[in-house]
Amino acid sequence: MQIIIFGAPGVGKGTQAKILASKLNIAHISTGDILREAIKKGTDTGMKAKAIVETGGLVPDDIMGGIIKDALKEDRCKNGYILDGFPRTIEQAKILSAILNELKVEKLTLIKLDADDQVIISRLSNRLVCSKCGNIIVKSNYSSNFNCPVCKSVDSYIKRKDDDEEVIRKRLKLYHDTTSPVFNYYKDKAEIVEINGTESIDNITKNILVKMGKG
Repeated sequence: MQIIIFGAPGVGKGTQAKILASKLNIAHISTGDILREAIKKGTDTGMKAKAIVETGGLVPDDIMGGIIKDALKEDRCKNGYILDGFPRTIEQAKILSAILNELKVEKLTLIKLDADDQVIISRLSNRLVCSKCGNIIVKSNYSSNFNCPVCKSVDSYIKRKDDDEEVIRKRLKLYHDTTSPVFNYYKDKAEIVEINGTESIDNITKNILVKMGKG
């Protein structure tokens, strides 16, 4: 089972990708996680991507294509995978098509999560991320001496630079101008599953699985 999860930044792709990967016993391939790890380690790729990511830009296609190709060849992808954060441009979609042809992938499913821009702006500008494990919470749930519910770290939550409202608006404009057309590219190349991304996490997961015939 090969899946692409698609939608605007902050619509909940990462959350649903993790849940679906667990329920379907497939790998979660998050380009965001891979890039953040490279940035944290200070690798050559990470340093090149750092300035771009922090200002809401897109990492060059050649870097992303190489990361994805290597990831899809790993043993963890034998049962299938869900791609989270790629492709984000038509050129990346073409690169992915070449990779999938090489890997002899015959069936592809694209899950598209929909939400209004204002909902996304509110959601992203009010979230904090654990600097240790990456868990996300809303600001209203945070207080001093807060223990991360996942890794138990204390006072480890930060606001990412790419979650500032100005950067979010730039990311959304970039999405509408550059990434949104990718959806049309896949209309005749994948099974399309469109989902309302403003419902509860549980309902979104349930709706996805039902539409995929897995509910």
